[in-house]
Amino acid sequence: QVQLVESGGRLVETGGSLRLSCAASVSSYSMGWFRQAPGKDREFVAAISWSGGSTSYADSVKGRFTISRDNVKNTVYLQMTSLKPEDTAVYYCAADYNPRTEIVRTTHYSYEYWGQGTQVTVSS
Repeated sequence: QVQLVESGGRLVETGGSLRLSCAASVSSYSMGWFRQAPGKDREFVAAISWSGGSTSYADSVKGRFTISRDNVKNTVYLQMTSLKPEDTAVYYCAADYNPRTEIVRTTHYSYEYWGQGTQVTVSS
């Protein structure tokens, strides 16, 4: 019932910035960003509660990435700065199993709905 579409991924240089967007069909879910590099497990990046009142970040991106949302536009954003080659991955947005929760979850199996991903490549 929940459709998610990521956009904004592209090739950037080390130290550059990108803003990823996730357009959702609804705005009532806590949302997460995950990423997966070739041959690697999908890893948590950031999450935000349905109201935007709570956020969580992986240690590897804290201070560099910012998650935000606009519930009027049904869109979640991931502002990425100071990008590193190790940030290269397919980035996915995901919606929690349950709506209207202020709990932010950090495991991929805690999310039910997924977008198809957008590729971010950071050149070294």
